[in-house]
Formats: sequence, C-alpha cells, structure tokens
Amino acid sequence: MTHLPPPAEELRLLDAELWQLDARRAQLLTRRAWLVAALHQTQQPRAQASARPPVAVPPRPETAAPSVQNALLVLGGVLLTLAAAVFTLVSWGHMGIAGRALVLGAVTLATLAAPVALLKRGLRSTAESVAGLGLALTVLDAYALHAAALSGTDGTGYAATASAVLAAVWAAYGLLPATAALRLPLPCALAAAQLPLLLGALTAGASAYVITAALLVTAGLDAVAVVRLPAGAVRITAAVGAYGMGGWGVLGAGWLSLTAGGPGAASRAGALLLLAGAIALAAAWRGPGTRHALGLAMTSGLLVVAALGGVARSGVPSQWAVPAHLVVGIGLLAAVRGERLPVAVRRGFVWASGAVQTLAVLWALPVVVVVLLGPAGRLGRVWSGAPADARAAVTVEVPWPSGATVAPLVLMAVAAVLALAVRAVPWRGRALLGSLGLLWATALTLPAVFEVPYPVGMLVLGVLTAAALSACRITASAARVTALVLALVTAAGLTLVSLASQSATLIALSVLTALFAAASWRTGVAPFTAPAALVYGAGLASASGAAADWPPARAALLVLVVPAAASLLAPRLGAARATVPVEAVGAALGLFAVTLAVTDPPMLALVLALCGVIAAGTALRAERRPVGYAAAALFVLAAWVRLAVWDVTAPEAYTLPVTVPALLVGALRRRRDPQASSWTAYGPGLAATLLPSLVAAWADPHWTRPLLLGGAALLVTLLGARHHLQAPLALGGSVLALVTLHELAPYVVQVTGALPRWAPPALAGLLLLALGATYEQRIRDVRRVREVLGRMN
Repeated sequence: MTHLPPPAEELRLLDAELWQLDARRAQLLTRRAWLVAALHQTQQPRAQASARPPVAVPPRPETAAPSVQNALLVLGGVLLTLAAAVFTLVSWGHMGIAGRALVLGAVTLATLAAPVALLKRGLRSTAESVAGLGLALTVLDAYALHAAALSGTDGTGYAATASAVLAAVWAAYGLLPATAALRLPLPCALAAAQLPLLLGALTAGASAYVITAALLVTAGLDAVAVVRLPAGAVRITAAVGAYGMGGWGVLGAGWLSLTAGGPGAASRAGALLLLAGAIALAAAWRGPGTRHALGLAMTSGLLVVAALGGVARSGVPSQWAVPAHLVVGIGLLAAVRGERLPVAVRRGFVWASGAVQTLAVLWALPVVVVVLLGPAGRLGRVWSGAPADARAAVTVEVPWPSGATVAPLVLMAVAAVLALAVRAVPWRGRALLGSLGLLWATALTLPAVFEVPYPVGMLVLGVLTAAALSACRITASAARVTALVLALVTAAGLTLVSLASQSATLIALSVLTALFAAASWRTGVAPFTAPAALVYGAGLASASGAAADWPPARAALLVLVVPAAASLLAPRLGAARATVPVEAVGAALGLFAVTLAVTDPPMLALVLALCGVIAAGTALRAERRPVGYAAAALFVLAAWVRLAVWDVTAPEAYTLPVTVPALLVGALRRRRDPQASSWTAYGPGLAATLLPSLVAAWADPHWTRPLLLGGAALLVTLLGARHHLQAPLALGGSVLALVTLHELAPYVVQVTGALPRWAPPALAGLLLLALGATYEQRIRDVRRVREVLGRMN
C-alpha cells in the first residue's frame, strides 16, 4: 500500500521542491547570459581577420642553391673551353710564333694556377671548374703545337705521345700538395692513359695480335689501379677502363682464335686469351671486395677454356672441336679441389665449367631431336617399307646433323661429371637425375649413330621404355616424374619409328600397350600410364583393322573395345586418381570411333548404339548416374541414324512404339519416386518421337504431318504446364515453335518481298528501340521464366 503523508507535511515538501527549482533556473539563466556575451566577443576578431587581405607566401624554390652553383660553373667552364678552342683553331694563324706561345702559355699557366688560390679561399667547386678548363687548355696546347711546329710528324704517333705526356702532366698536377684536393685531374689522367699503347701499336703498323695485346695490357694496368687505388672516382675510372679495354681485347683475341689458320696462329690467339684470363683471375683474387669476384672468376675460366680449346681445335677435325673444349671445361673442376683458392674464385670456376658443359649439351641436342622427331616424316607415307638401318629410319625428311658421331661422347662425359663431381647435398639428387637423363639421351642416339639394323634400333627403344617404366616405381617424386617423362617420350619415338613397316607397327603398339598397362597396376603413375595404355590400345586396334584391309568404319568396332575396357577397368585401378583420366580418354576414344564410322551410316548407327551400351554400363555405378543421360542420347541418335538409313518417310511408325512404353515406364518411375526428374522419366520417350518427326516435318511439303505434330506438341506443352514438368514443357514448346516457324516461313518470305527494301531495317530498328526501352523489364521477365522452369521437376 502507498503511504500518504498528512496534508500539512505534503504541502511543506512541495514548497521545498519549488524553491529548489527556482534557484536552479536562476543559476542556468545567469550562465546562459555569460556564454552569449563570450561568444559575441569571439566572433568579432574572426570577422576582422577574414576582412584582412591574405599574407603573401614566398614561392618555394624549385632548385637548391648548390645545384644552381654547379650548373653555372659547368656552363661557364664549357663556354670558356669553347672560346679557347675557337681561338686556337681560327685566330691562331693571325699571330706569330712568339705571340702564340706567349698567349697560350700564359693562359694555360694562369688557368692551372687559379685553383690554388680558389682552394685557399674555400671555393672548391669553382676551383674544380677552373681546373677542368685548364686541363682542356692543355689539350688545345698539344694540338696547337702539332699544327704550328710539328705538322710534318705522323698524327697517330703524335697523339700517342701527347696522350702519354698529358696523362703524366695531369697526374702530377693532381698529386701536387696545393692541388691534391681537386677530384678531376687524376681521373682525367687515367682516362688519357688508355690511349698511348693502342695508338703506339697502330703507329708502328703492328699486327692484330700486337694491337690486341696492347688492349689487354692496358686493361691489366687498369686492373692494377683498381686493386691499388682507394675507393672513389679514380678507381671507378680505372674499372671502366679495365672492362672497356679488356672487353675489346677479349673480342679481338676470340676472333683471332676462331679465324686461326693453323696451330701457330691459334697458339698466339690462345696466349692472348690466357693473358686476359690471368688478368681477370688476378682481379678476382686480389681485388677489393667480392661483389664482382664471382663474375671475374667465371670469365677467367671461360677464357682459359676458349684459349686451350682453340689451340686443340686447330689440330683436330671440326667435329671434335666441341669435345676438346668440353675436356678443358671439365678440367677446370680440378682447380676447385685446391683449398688455397678463395671461395669466390672456386665458385666462378664451377660456374664456368657448368656453362661449358651446358653449351656442349646444347650442341649435341639436335641429334636427340632428330632421333625423336625425325620419324614424324613418315606420317604421310605409313608402311612404305622398312628402312635399311636405324639412321635411315630417323632421317626421313631431315638431314643428319654434322658432328653427330661424337654427340654420344659429349652426353656421356657430362653425365659422368654430374654423377661423380657433384657432392653437395642440395644438388646431389638433381645432378643424379640430370645424369640419368643424359645417359638416356646417349642410349637413344647410339643406334642411329652406329647405323645398327632397323629391328635392333626398335629393340633399343623398347628396352629404354621398359626400363623407364620400371623406374617409375621409385618412391622419390622427382625421380618418378623424370622416369615417366622419359618413358612417354621414348614410347612416342618408338611409335613414330615403327610406322615404316606394318609388322613393326603392330608389334610396337602391342608391346607399348602391354608395358603401360602393366605399369598402371597399383603404381603412383597410373593417372598417366593408364590413359597412355588406352591410346596405344586404340592405335593397335586401328592398325589391326588397316592390316586386315577393313574400311575405317569397320575398324571403329575394334576401337570400341578400348572404351569398353576403360569402362570396366576404371573403378578397379589401384589409384583412385586414375579413374577420371581413364574414363575421359575412353570417352575421347569413343568419339574417335564415331568419327571413323561417319562415312558409313549403317555402321555409324551400330557404333552409336554400342557407345550407348558402354555409357549405360558406366551409369550403373552410383557415382556415375548422370552418364545415363548420355546413354539415352546415344541410343536415340542410333535410332535416328538407322531410320535415315532405311529411308523411312514415316518415322512415327517406329518411334511411337518406343515412346509409349517409355512414357509408361516414366510415369511408373514418377509414381514410385516423386522427386525423380521429368527429364529422366519423360525426356527420352518424348524426344524419341518429337525430334525425328520435327526433322521429317521440315522436309514434308504437305500439311498433315506439321498439323499433327503441332497438335501433339501443343498437348505436351499444356500437360507440362499443368503438372509443372520441365521436360514436356521445354520439348513441346520448342517443337511447337519450330513447326509454327516452318509453316509461316513462306508467308513471311512473301511479305518480306512485298515490302520496300527500307522497311525491314526500319522495323528492325523500331524493334531494337522498343526492346531497349523495356530492357530491364525484359530481363526481369526472362529471370521469372527461368525461375519458374527451375522450380519445375
């Protein structure tokens, strides 16, 4: 119960509450008045600030002051140098010898002395620019001296002497205590030092060997400078000179080695290559840092191979040139055994040896390609006759490669190196696989190289295939993949080689089918070997039919044995992954059989029916139930082809006896299983009559069949709509639309002929505009129709 105080007490409580409310209201009104005054005072300065003009912000400089300074100094030095060059070349002849010497000498000395004063004042950038101008003036002095007093001397010889003198003068100028802070004279001196030896050799009319030696010696001196000098612009200049002059020297020595006419010339060119290799090796060994050591060591090894191999090439037949280089390349691996060499040098030698061996294998690769793909030339003349030997079997339309006799030796040598020399754990497995691949290539080429009899060559290919398939049982995945690839490639080569003879083709295909079938039984490569066995089995069936002089359509019956076997064996293979590939290849071979039988309609009907039997047998498995649709389609196609063969003009007499029982069976199926699809229950029965009748109606000039077929299609469509069944609705509606189109086509043609030529395009344009205006609604309607059909059973 609610407690109510006495009236006097309740009145006292109400008065107290009203007093508190009045006090709180007065406090809030006071606070509000203060806030209004403060807000008014704050808005006045803001309005005054907005009325003031904006403060101008100085533009941000786009170029830093040092950049402007350097640009001005460089531009000034260039202009002064150009002015001095113009004075020397144009105005020089207007003065006497004393005046010329006085002017140029005074200007050059003053220019070279100016950087000393500038450095003392701390103007280093200006001093660099003036020093560059002074160095350029010394070049002009040298030219002026030759033009005025030494014009009768040889220009190339004078240039060699002048470049040497200028290099020495610039180096001395850069090493003086007063000018040691300048960074330009020493790199310029080193750049000028690249020319004296080369120009001197050209002046003396030296041979190409001496000129190349001059280039290499210059590169060697640059390499010494790189090793001795500290990091900076001088060492960068020396490195550029070493790479540039050394590159030209190596190219020249290589050209001399390739064009050497005898052992003497080859020895001289080899000596130059060895000199280049020694320079690269010394730079890799003693050079500061190891960033370029690997590349220099590899270059050194390649140069040694080119030198010694070139000398050996001059004394052996041309086909032994690659083996000679290969021997030297393999010999580089002996240097890797020494522990005294730096790690980078040893690795460079290993890479150089690997590069030589790779090039040798690539040189021998055309022989392997000819052995494998050369027999493909017999595809246009199958069973033309057994060749005389294994080489004739592979050189059908391609020539035998030059030097193929020693190709097996090259492959075996590289295989031995991979098997024996590679000991590192990460690379050991790959090296062994590579060695096995090279040994396989060697065995593949030996029959053609030695021209063994044709049957012996085929036997070798068969043995290689069997060995590779046996190796597929290896646990290691990489080894298994390698063996599988070798087996497939060898089998393809054997198949091509066997096309020369009928008996050879039958024997080879039989053996390959048996080998791949045996390899497919409970092994990890069954997804690849089992389809291969099916392909070779189909090839054997086709070849057997051709050997028996059967037409292709009749041979299709033999080919169908392979899809039947695939359908039976697919679920029984040990590897579950092999089921789908086997069934896919079986289906493809069934299509191949149908293609063979296309030219013979009666046989085509039989082949389609047999394909339907195979598909129906596959559909018996629970996981392959959808294949039943393909089986039904094949049976229907077989029936249509048979009707066409019999020249039946009234197909309904043959299709209705099939349709009625099929529809009854479908109705019983739907009664027992209401969830069964209408396509499964009624689709085959309806298609068996409607589709052949539609084809006959389109070729029928009378009106009776189209009328009856249209009525039946209308009835089927209405029944499908009434019971919400997708198959009757789709099939009946499609047939009804096509029959209507067929019947109305003549009238449409007449109307089209009566209309003006502009009318059809105009009507089409109006239709497109109407469709575009209601495009969204049409899409919605189409989606609604699709949803209605999707909800149907």
